[in-house]
Amino acid sequence: MIRRHSAKGEWIPSPGQWPVNPQEDVPVDKNCIWIDGCFDFSHHGHAGAMLQARRLGTELLVGVHSDDAILENKGPTVMTLKERIAAVEACRWVTKAVPNAPYVTSLPWISHYGCHYVVHGDDITSDSNGEDCYRFVKAAGRFKVVKRTPGISTTDLVGRMLLCTKTHFIQSLQRVLNGEEGPGSEEERKITGEAMKQRIRDYATDSTGLAPGSDVWYWHASRSVKERRTTQSSPDARRHSHSHHHPGSGSTSRHNHAVKEEKGTFEKFVSGKGPQPGQSIIYVDGGFDLFSSGHIEFLRLVTRAEEEAATRRDWYTEEAKTLRISTAGSDYGPVFIVAGIHDDEVINHWKGINYPIMNIFERGLCVLQCKYVHAVIFGTPFSLSNAFLTTLPYGTPHAVYHGVTSFMPLTYDPYAPAKSLHIYREIANHEYQNVNAGEIVERIMKGRAMYEERQRLKGEKGVGEEAVRRREEMEKEQERQKERRRKEVEGQFGL
Repeated sequence: MIRRHSAKGEWIPSPGQWPVNPQEDVPVDKNCIWIDGCFDFSHHGHAGAMLQARRLGTELLVGVHSDDAILENKGPTVMTLKERIAAVEACRWVTKAVPNAPYVTSLPWISHYGCHYVVHGDDITSDSNGEDCYRFVKAAGRFKVVKRTPGISTTDLVGRMLLCTKTHFIQSLQRVLNGEEGPGSEEERKITGEAMKQRIRDYATDSTGLAPGSDVWYWHASRSVKERRTTQSSPDARRHSHSHHHPGSGSTSRHNHAVKEEKGTFEKFVSGKGPQPGQSIIYVDGGFDLFSSGHIEFLRLVTRAEEEAATRRDWYTEEAKTLRISTAGSDYGPVFIVAGIHDDEVINHWKGINYPIMNIFERGLCVLQCKYVHAVIFGTPFSLSNAFLTTLPYGTPHAVYHGVTSFMPLTYDPYAPAKSLHIYREIANHEYQNVNAGEIVERIMKGRAMYEERQRLKGEKGVGEEAVRRREEMEKEQERQKERRRKEVEGQFGL
């Protein structure tokens, strides 16, 4: 096989060897934009760069470096290339992902795919020799700079995992957005809150990055209702009827008692396109911490299941398509997915240690950028209730989807109300089933020495053996607490 090289020594694939189509060169178009990077476990900083890049043209191609190239130039990756590609392709502003893109951005590569400009943040990225990765495209006048998203990076997230910090938690998203909570002076908090509101609006745009896309809501209810199992009956009556629980269970058992369900109130943050005529309203929920291929594959499979159901009801016939276009002005899909996101304290109540690694604002932006999601509701309950499901902004959903497994053993079913309404659906285990926040943290811990070296090269202080020992002990204690809680609840209900 003949290997073509440029004058700079870069390998240029021959037709049939390019990682994705097209295999033949296409005309370079100034509206076709290229961005590249590692995109290790996906966060909203990556999405922010893609959004800004997409707004500069009409197509966005994303080059994703190989695991080997990243190891040589930067250090080990947390996620595999396949997992990173899945995350990039799920971003609503991305036209196409290009795997195995050169670590030093190559003019022949971007030109082959028809891209004129390369976009990157306002930081310097160097290769293993300390040279600028974008030196060739800069010299050609084909480089554009966008603002780096403040307050988030892969390095920062790794630090949170290793140091077990909770300083990133948000007690009340609404208060933070209104400038009433958080660090700094009153004026600084208001500026921060307005910037966060604007970011939510930006991430709620459609595939062009310019027009309204997703709806964004917040659900106001008591913390106990968001955190614990709910019931339609009086909680006092239930406690009396189960008064035979173990006398030594004390405050922890009271902590696990069911509480009276609440309708709560829904406050709209952003108005998007909203559901279109004939679409099925689908509800999913979770923490979506360290939003990754496991979450994305679940959402993709939910979408596919609903598209298959739509096929059976003749959604894709020419007659149905013509009717939708004449009514709405353009065609649209059969599903409208609403994603409920739990508060930080709710997740920490159930998972402990310093979960979630991303706070509710960060997790919300990650979900908003996903092309499978059409609306986001912040602050949703861990355990569903009839009151919540039947008062959703779009009415009772056509279906509630969840996976077949849970991250912890429960003595009750958080999805029982959806099952009683006959709207519960399950997605079977899939290729990325185990890729979640816990798995990602475990990968970091196993490769701690390599990740610390990566941190050191980026100017970060090493965390040392003591920090690792502390996290491991916290994880063991969390397992002991789960077991104690399970036994106490079983005793409470005579199970």
